[in-house]
Amino acid sequence: MTPHSLHARPVATTATATVLLLAGAPATHAVFGDGEPRAAVRGAAYVETRLLFGTTRPDGGSAVTDRQFMDFVDHEVTPEFPDGLTVREGRGQWRDAHGMIERERSYELVLLYPVARAAASDRRIEEIRSAYQRAFAQESVGRVDDQEQVDF
Repeated sequence: MTPHSLHARPVATTATATVLLLAGAPATHAVFGDGEPRAAVRGAAYVETRLLFGTTRPDGGSAVTDRQFMDFVDHEVTPEFPDGLTVREGRGQWRDAHGMIERERSYELVLLYPVARAAASDRRIEEIRSAYQRAFAQESVGRVDDQEQVDF
């Protein structure tokens, strides 16, 4: 091969790839519109509530154990939300009422319930938050609500 043929091959390959990409661009745009694929919407309108439970006791007592937390879920949460829930373990960080950054082992409890049951569920969720605060001397239990489309 000559020096010219070595140089010609990458240029020809690049030119061919560019032409193929440009030829395919209108078809891709037609299929995806703005370049983003569209997924079919499935399921029904649900509320997803995530509750964030800390385990460190502000009075310096022993941290809430796995057993204690799962007993709390069994007695306080499951009777109110028997259709199902998810518990995730994690590490949390937040600023307490005294301005101190607290880091602790934590739990995230995920509840899904139909939008039609949101008002009744709200009352029960607030009771769960209060019960945990009382039982384990917690300053607060975080709450996050989102509306989702859910299909089982």
